[in-house]
Amino acid sequence: MFCSIIIATLARATLERAVRSALQQTPPGRGFEVIVVNDSGRPLPPSAWQDAEAVRVITTQRRERSMARNVGAAVARGDYLLFLDDDDWLLPGALVSLEALAQTNGSAAWLYGRTQLFDRQERPLIVLDHQLSGNCFIQLIAGEWIPMTASLIKTSAFFAVGGFHPLVVATEDVDLARRIGRTGTFAGTQALIAGAVVGRENSSTDYDQAASFGRWTREMILDEAGVFERMRASASSSYWSGRIVRAYLTSALWNLRRRKVFRAASRAGYSLAGLVLAGRHWPAADFWRAILRPYASFTFARAFDQARQAS
Repeated sequence: MFCSIIIATLARATLERAVRSALQQTPPGRGFEVIVVNDSGRPLPPSAWQDAEAVRVITTQRRERSMARNVGAAVARGDYLLFLDDDDWLLPGALVSLEALAQTNGSAAWLYGRTQLFDRQERPLIVLDHQLSGNCFIQLIAGEWIPMTASLIKTSAFFAVGGFHPLVVATEDVDLARRIGRTGTFAGTQALIAGAVVGRENSSTDYDQAASFGRWTREMILDEAGVFERMRASASSSYWSGRIVRAYLTSALWNLRRRKVFRAASRAGYSLAGLVLAGRHWPAADFWRAILRPYASFTFARAFDQARQAS
């Protein structure tokens, strides 16, 4: 089977649209399935889509999204996994476009397309066009976000990193991309794959904890062997070389404030190594800008510029 579309849900009214957007896809050559994981703690309202042959419904008991998605992945039969939020939807032709991308990028662990973002009133905002490929580890560490709703993740790569961290209830998608990017490569298509709703209103994401979870999971990744080398291999410009220095420098300060002296010293050592090894980039203003300033997503900046030009 080509892919499994996994929809973890709290039984929101938008679930039916999400499921139907999947069922209405033109089937790829090897077919697909839809796995709905009901984590609402109550039965789903009866609906015709529940009788579709391609659909399976699994019940979990309010175990949070990371665990619910892992349960769906555990029973999935597809070579790829697509995690669709229950308030998002796939656009026509999405699976055909992703299958074509898979045929030309079979070794990539993460395939993705463009995403149309909407506000909570479902008014169109911007289109995300990431332009990331191959080893993009430092870009992910810096803060780039690729929506899972417009992505195919190779099943073997997903389980190789242990799936979603079960204790992470915010930024779990960012953490997964970083851990897969630790060894795997990415490939994208210009095809518009999904619509995604963003914003705090009626969201199941705990935005108040997002920053702390993001820092905690990034610290765990920085503890792994070979991370520094992987970052350097993904730094394609003076700017990204500077981001390596900043990643370790901010981690050193964060650990020092928490009196984790030995870890802070290790991070400071890697920051210094990044600075020394990037010596040829020192004359570039972008290098120092990357070290001194917080990260502002190139993807979002590009999307807002395109939206302004269109208006």
